[in-house]
Amino acid sequence: MAKSWYLIRTKPQSERLAASALSRDGFELFFPRVRVPRPRVGQTDVPLFPGYIFLRYDVLAQNWPSVRRLPGILGWVRFDGVVPPVPDHIITDLARRVDAINGEGGLWTRYRPGDKVAVVSGKMEGLAEVVEEAPSPEARVRVLLNFMGRLVPAQVPWHSLQPAGDGHLGTGARRGVRSTRGRGRWIKGFGPRATVGA
Repeated sequence: MAKSWYLIRTKPQSERLAASALSRDGFELFFPRVRVPRPRVGQTDVPLFPGYIFLRYDVLAQNWPSVRRLPGILGWVRFDGVVPPVPDHIITDLARRVDAINGEGGLWTRYRPGDKVAVVSGKMEGLAEVVEEAPSPEARVRVLLNFMGRLVPAQVPWHSLQPAGDGHLGTGARRGVRSTRGRGRWIKGFGPRATVGA
């Protein structure tokens, strides 16, 4: 038997349903998923390729299976009417990379020293610069937080950070973005909301 890998297109948000249906029908699948630090309820990972599942099949020994009858599946991925095979070495390499990503904590943004970030938290809010990156998404990140025009050391949870783009922290505002409405009234996302470390 000469089995090859092919690609199947699924309906939006239906990859798990489709994979379950294909597995029940005895198909060999490759459904790469990666861990995420902020999972949905009941899910600790997300599809690496949303809307797609790899299926291994011997089309020379049998006709194309009718996969569209299964729930969550739109059909085979075709180019000019042809369903092209995916080389085995690509699947092997993808599986290796998925294992490596998951071994390093999954897909999460790693903030490096010097990165400009926006701190969005119940205790503090403003712009900051990363001093030391977090080893995992569960860890706290050491930053210099722009607090009332001064840079103050702080440690904030990784999930309270967002990329802020370019800007100079000493001014309290990103380039081209106002930080106040005038007369000292702060715009949301800028200025102190509470005392640092409170």
